[in-house]
Amino acid sequence: MQIKEDLDRLIEILPKSIQKIIQNHPKKDTLIEIVMDLGRRPEARFLDHPEYLSPKIITWQDLDYSVKRLSKFTDDNRAGIEKTLHRISCIRNRQGLIIGLTCRVGRALYGTINIIRDLLESKKSILILGKPGVGKTTMVREIARVLANEMEKRVVIIDTSNEIAGDSDVPHIGIGRARRMQVEKTELQHKVMIEGVENHMPEVIIIDEIGTELEALAAQTIAERGVQLIGTAHGNFLGSLIKNPVLSDLVGGIQSVTLSDEEARRRGTQKSIIERKGLPAFQLAIELNERNSWTIHEDVENSIDSLLQGLEPKLQVRKVNNDKNIQIYLTNSPQFLKPKTLISNKNWRKSKTIDSKLPFKKVTNYDSEVRKLKLDELKTFLLNAKETEKHLNIYPYSVSTKVLEGKIKKLNLNLRITNDLNKANIIIGLSFHIIRNRLLMKVLQERKIMLLLVSSNSNEIITETLLKFKKKDRSATLSLGFKKRQRLATFNKRRARNSSKSK
Repeated sequence: MQIKEDLDRLIEILPKSIQKIIQNHPKKDTLIEIVMDLGRRPEARFLDHPEYLSPKIITWQDLDYSVKRLSKFTDDNRAGIEKTLHRISCIRNRQGLIIGLTCRVGRALYGTINIIRDLLESKKSILILGKPGVGKTTMVREIARVLANEMEKRVVIIDTSNEIAGDSDVPHIGIGRARRMQVEKTELQHKVMIEGVENHMPEVIIIDEIGTELEALAAQTIAERGVQLIGTAHGNFLGSLIKNPVLSDLVGGIQSVTLSDEEARRRGTQKSIIERKGLPAFQLAIELNERNSWTIHEDVENSIDSLLQGLEPKLQVRKVNNDKNIQIYLTNSPQFLKPKTLISNKNWRKSKTIDSKLPFKKVTNYDSEVRKLKLDELKTFLLNAKETEKHLNIYPYSVSTKVLEGKIKKLNLNLRITNDLNKANIIIGLSFHIIRNRLLMKVLQERKIMLLLVSSNSNEIITETLLKFKKKDRSATLSLGFKKRQRLATFNKRRARNSSKSK
């Protein structure tokens, strides 16, 4: 359901020369904003295209006609229309005179958040990201109504620019039973956020457009007090917040850490790395790619850690198709929205089970199978692994992860880099370091993990080793690894025997 009646209130403030044009326009229901700049033709922007409304240029009289029918512009150059959701922003010249108006259409849309209703029920704090005009404010408004009316929670909205609940002392019906706190000046938003928690005992705090460091710190404070937080911020992807020094605290902040030599070799990285500083203020993040396509980070903490390590976070993409049905896709890449698997069962989260009839690919538990195999059978298993759909997991030890990843892609190998030794089928590393790591050698012998040894960390040596793995010398490479382990085991036994004799 859509509230359309307020559009006439916006048309009334426009110059009379373009009022009839908008009223009779066939696509007025998809109107986003109207732009009027001094000395230029008036322009209407719809969902799919912009369009000039009249051949006449905008004059001082036209701008004055519209300004006189608006409320007073605040310090952020925004104004509104009484008891509506429309927002009018102005452009001023050096003398402070208004020379341009942007009239954005505000609508209350019911049913737009059914796609994420299960996330609201989780009681986790949610951060909504998206570029301007993608629908963040409309989404937040509907979230407030659903939480207050349908879930019966105490909701307080921090409405700095009166865009969520309208430009009136009486909030718009689009927010339902939720309460609204107005902000006198934009720079005081962080104080009103804290005041709302301390004075009005909310279960949910909603903030639109977190943009300063003080607001980010206030959000962090609210999250630590056990209040569910719903906030929006400008940014296309979660990774963009990491690079933003002002808003990075929303996702835990980042800091430079110096590793020990042993830890740097184990990770295959430099000694100086960047890690997450603390816990994020938000547990969930939603990226609004398009109006009907949303990317969801179900665990912001793990997503940030993966991005800082140069890995692909686990993502979920939800879409609403033309038939108004919800589709859920699983993917690992923030920019790759082509689905690997389609989930059509809407109640999959509540039941925590997935219908067997759905088109899921069968995943073989390689890790458990490897444990059951004997030494001779393991060679055959690894040699035939390329024919299967599952990638083999390779663990880099004292080898550059970026170099290894580049060589795997270049050689088109059926390998996937992992930082979890428990999931590794193959370990590649410098022979000098591996020989001296008794614990690692013990793990290799117990789990019968394949070992690829390189003499140096150079591109040429790594490429040569991977080529042996890929081509005709692959079996020889496997044998070399097993023989090397057997020699090492014999060496360790002799060393232990000699040490006992000396005692």
